[in-house]
Amino acid sequence: MAKKIKPELSINRIINMSMGFLGIQMAFGLQNGNASRILANLGADVHELSWFWLVAPITGLIVQPIIGHMGDNTWSPLGRRKPYFLIGAVLCAIGLVLLPNAASVTQMFAANALLLAVIFLAMMDASVNIAMEPFRALVGDMLPKHQGTLGFSIQTILIGIGAVLGSYLPDWLTKLGVSNVAPEGFVADNVIYSFYVGAALLLAAILYTIISTREYSPKEFEEFEEEDDKEKEHSRFSDIFKDFATIPTQMKKLGIVQFFSWFALFTMWVFTTSALATHHFGLSPEDTHSKEFNNAGDLTGKLFGMYNLWAVPFAFLLTPIAKWIGKKQTHALALLCGGLGLISMYFIKDVNNLWISMIGLGFAWASILAMPYAMLIEVIPQKKMGVYMGIFNFFIVIPQIINGLFGGPIVSNIFGNQAMDYVVVGGICMLIGAVVTMIFIQSDNETPKEIEKEIQQVHF
Repeated sequence: MAKKIKPELSINRIINMSMGFLGIQMAFGLQNGNASRILANLGADVHELSWFWLVAPITGLIVQPIIGHMGDNTWSPLGRRKPYFLIGAVLCAIGLVLLPNAASVTQMFAANALLLAVIFLAMMDASVNIAMEPFRALVGDMLPKHQGTLGFSIQTILIGIGAVLGSYLPDWLTKLGVSNVAPEGFVADNVIYSFYVGAALLLAAILYTIISTREYSPKEFEEFEEEDDKEKEHSRFSDIFKDFATIPTQMKKLGIVQFFSWFALFTMWVFTTSALATHHFGLSPEDTHSKEFNNAGDLTGKLFGMYNLWAVPFAFLLTPIAKWIGKKQTHALALLCGGLGLISMYFIKDVNNLWISMIGLGFAWASILAMPYAMLIEVIPQKKMGVYMGIFNFFIVIPQIINGLFGGPIVSNIFGNQAMDYVVVGGICMLIGAVVTMIFIQSDNETPKEIEKEIQQVHF
């Protein structure tokens, strides 16, 4: 029997099934912009920050392949992927409430505030990973392959909006009169209240996707599968290791690009607050409590919001640019712009002009969230969509783990606690990612007609 082709989905349906990512990225934006600041407020030194951030990639390394495998092989009344959205959202919302309140919880349980903050950060990261991987797999589940770039681009737009909200929340609350000064050993009120708002909006966005989206049933998936995907063998948990050993060649090559891209992103997320405090505000690396340091923390959130804001229009442009020059060329160009953006932060002395650096990073971020996945779904089987998306996450978390282990000592022992120098190293890594993309990634295998179908759909 001939296989059925998945029907194309409207823009509205793609938005509905991706809306939860807006909430997830709001939580992610709050974490990226404030985790280093929170840890510093609670007593962490600059050379220790990358070690504490290790909990994020380690939890992702463990959680995402497992969740992907479970999603591929289970079905519930709620659906295939949606149960994991809900579980992840609830746990992440709890983590958002607890993380900035680690010092207060410490007083109740006589524990170490910094240790509790790291535990809550790990809880939050595990929860985000439980919810995030199924959203990636859902695009592969629901869309025909020629709509892949469109689906991931729409996710990127919603990710950008969520991250802008999360990144700007502390600064908006400061302007409304909420204190951004942290008493020694505690976290500023504007950060605490921002995390409360983020938790509420995360739950609302996830529930919207769950209510508005109907997943295909197992029977419908069988009708969509290719003939060589219809083997009825019993799935085992150990199959994860077999799947890892048989990943497609194109996926391995994309993994190399991801390595350099996410090494750079991790550098930016961990060290920007300290980099701004020392390089632009002229503070001592030991200053982690002053009003000026917290102003640097607010500025970090605003800058992260800016690159996410720039990512939104670039996400609209990804599909037409890919038509003109190809997917791999589009991604290489974006990484080139991102690398130059990171490096330019060293040379732009006026903090009011740092928004210029965020333009290139916005282009890179939009492409990193969309193009590798759009190229990936073309080479992985439907029945392995979840587990391969989880395994692909290895190429994201391994560079972060390596950076987390060695980044702090490098900043301390080589760069004299001047974190901006290491941010430049991150920019160079992104440039390397652009070169690797051009040399190793295969040319697009979609036809101009298929891309044209995507472009015709980018109309609201």
